[in-house]
Amino acid sequence: MSEEILINVTPQETRVALVENGVLQEIYIERNRNRGLVGNIYKGKVCRVLPGMQAAFVDIGMDKAAFLHVADVIPQTATPNASAAAILDPEEVERAAKGELPEPESNGSRNGNANGLTISDLLRESQEVLVQVVKDPLGTKGARLTTHVSIPSRYAVYLPSAPAGTGISTKIDDDTERARLKEILAAEVTGDTPGDPAMGGVIARTAAEGATEDSLSSDVRFLKRLWESIGEQSKTVKAPTIVHEDLALALRTLRDLVGPEVEKIRVDSRSTYQRAIEFAERFIPDIAERIELYKGERPLFEMYGVEDEIQRALERKVQLKSGGYLIIDQTEAMTTIDVNTGGYVGRRTLEETIFKTNLEAAQAIARQLRLRNLGGIIIIDFIDMQEDEHKRQVLRALEKSLENDHAKSNICEVSALGLVEMTRKRTRESLEHVLCEPCPTCQGRGQLKTPETICYEVFREILREARQYDADKLLVIASQDVVDRMQEEESASVAELEAFIGKPIRFQAETHYTQEQFDVVLM
Repeated sequence: MSEEILINVTPQETRVALVENGVLQEIYIERNRNRGLVGNIYKGKVCRVLPGMQAAFVDIGMDKAAFLHVADVIPQTATPNASAAAILDPEEVERAAKGELPEPESNGSRNGNANGLTISDLLRESQEVLVQVVKDPLGTKGARLTTHVSIPSRYAVYLPSAPAGTGISTKIDDDTERARLKEILAAEVTGDTPGDPAMGGVIARTAAEGATEDSLSSDVRFLKRLWESIGEQSKTVKAPTIVHEDLALALRTLRDLVGPEVEKIRVDSRSTYQRAIEFAERFIPDIAERIELYKGERPLFEMYGVEDEIQRALERKVQLKSGGYLIIDQTEAMTTIDVNTGGYVGRRTLEETIFKTNLEAAQAIARQLRLRNLGGIIIIDFIDMQEDEHKRQVLRALEKSLENDHAKSNICEVSALGLVEMTRKRTRESLEHVLCEPCPTCQGRGQLKTPETICYEVFREILREARQYDADKLLVIASQDVVDRMQEEESASVAELEAFIGKPIRFQAETHYTQEQFDVVLM
C-alpha cells in the first residue's frame, strides 16, 4: 500500500489529506481561530466538584469549563512512582500520543482512586491543578482532561507521572527489535546515562522500529528537558493558563502520521515547507527527502480530487459502484448507516446479490467512518442475510477495512435484529460539525412543515386571538408560499373563518420569512 500526505495551507486554516492508493481516506482541518486543544497542558483551577458524578469541572481559560473524571486524577500526595502501572500499557499510550486516549474506567483503575479515594478526597474547589486535554470540546460539552500527562515525540512517549519503567508499542512484533529498544530505553529511565536522573516511564512508539540508539536516546532526553521546563513554568504562572501547546497540525502530521509506507509529503506553502524541512532535519531526518514543495498552477487539493471528495463526504447519500447506496445519518446520540441495493439486481440469486452489496458496503463504510471522522456509537443496518457464513465474511471485511484506521474501533456480532453495533474512538469533531452548522430554517431537523400545515396553525392562532382580544380586523404576515395557499386552495376556509369570527382577515407576504414563520397582527 502506498500513501501520500497532502498539506494545504492558507492564512486562515491548514488542511491535511491522507491518500492511500490514490483514494482519500482521512482529512484533518485546523483553523487558526479555533485550534485543537488535544495534547495541550494547562494550569487549571477547579471550579466545581461533583461527588454524584465523581468528577470535577476545571477552568482552563476556555469558554466552557473542562471535565475531569476521578479516574484521571493522580492524588496530590502521590510520588511519580506511586501512580498506577496500568497507564504504561503501550497500545494505549501509542494512541495517547495521537490524541486518542481511552475513556477512564469507572472502577478506579489507572489512577489514585484504586485506593478507594473519591473526587472529594482528591480535589477541592479553587484548587490549582496541572492537566492535559485528551478530548476537544464536542458540541455542548467542554474539553476532557487528565492529570496523567503524556508528552510525545517522534520515537517515544514520556509519562512523567507513571512508574519508572519502559514499554514497547504492540505493533512492533519482532522480538529482537523489542529487546533492543527496551535496552536503550532502560538506560534512560534508570538514569544510567550520566547526569540524567530516573523519572517517569517511557514508551517506544511504532516509529521507533529501526531507529538508532542516538536518535531514540536524544528523543527521550529532549522530552525530559521539556517536562522540566513545563514544571518550572507551571510554578510561576497563575491559573487558568496554558503552559504547553502541542505542535501545529502540519508538524504534528510529520510526527504522528508519516510512516515507511508514506512515499511523499506535498506542501503547497513555501513557509510551511521550510518549517517542515527544519523540523524533519532536526527530529526526523529519514523523512526530510520525502517532503516536497508543490508548485503546480492548480490548487493542490483540486489537483488530487480532494475538494470533490470533501463535498461528497458532507452528503447524506453515498453511491456504491455496483448501484447500491448508503444512507448516513449523524445524530447527537449515535450515527446510523443504512445499506440498500438500489439499482443493483445481481446475476444469480437474491442472497448472492445481497451478499455482494453488503461486502462492497463494508469497505465503503470503513472509508466513510475515517473520512467523515464519525465516532461514538455507530449502528449499521446491512441488508438481511440468511447464511451465517455470509454474515461472518461481511464482518471480517469491515474489520479488515478498518485495520489502517488511526482511531480504535470495536465491532460486535450481528444482533438478533440484523444490526451491527460498533464504536469508534472520538477525540475531535466530525467533518460535518467542523464545516457545517444546523440549517437556520429547519433548525437541523432536515424537514420543514408544509404550507398546508402552517395554514392550519394560522387558523388556530386567529381563533385564539379573536376570542381573547377585540380588534376590527386581522393581518396575517407569512411567507409567499403560505399566503398563496391561503388565497387559493384555502380561500373557502378563510371565508368561513371570517364569517365565524365576524372580522375580515388580510394577508401580507414577507420575503424574509421562512416557510414556518408567521405573525397574526390585531388591527
